[in-house]
Amino acid sequence: MDKTLIMQSQAISVEEYISQLPEERQSAITQLRKEIKKNLPKGFQEVMNYGMIGYVVPHILYPDGYHCNPAQPLPFINIASQKSHIAVYHMGLYADTALLKWFIEAYNNQAKVKLDMGKSCIRFKKTADIPFSLIGDLAAKVTPQQWIACYEKVLKK
Repeated sequence: MDKTLIMQSQAISVEEYISQLPEERQSAITQLRKEIKKNLPKGFQEVMNYGMIGYVVPHILYPDGYHCNPAQPLPFINIASQKSHIAVYHMGLYADTALLKWFIEAYNNQAKVKLDMGKSCIRFKKTADIPFSLIGDLAAKVTPQQWIACYEKVLKK
């Protein structure tokens, strides 16, 4: 396979996804994955979903699944190599204003470049600008049970 920057991968495993990336992107995604897995509270599950590496609340903990598609587990964090950036999607940032406020403040205190962020998407144009340990800290902030409660309160209508 041509090692393009990938927008939506058809990979069926995390290892396959990473192997399809250019070397610089492989290293960054691998390091992000390592930080997230090291810090993510017990109960989340790593999967491939939506063509990205995802960390979800599995159906065993939340049988209702994702309201947009109940066959899918409840998404929480995704990481991806997009055309012009590496993206970290964190649904908690979209749903929890206190978490968002904490993250923005921590980012501004630690990062070398201006925050490039959408509602739940943090974008890094250069892999050298990714604050890996901060992403790990962010991953540690919410348990699956807290995410379910927040999701049901704020997002599920």
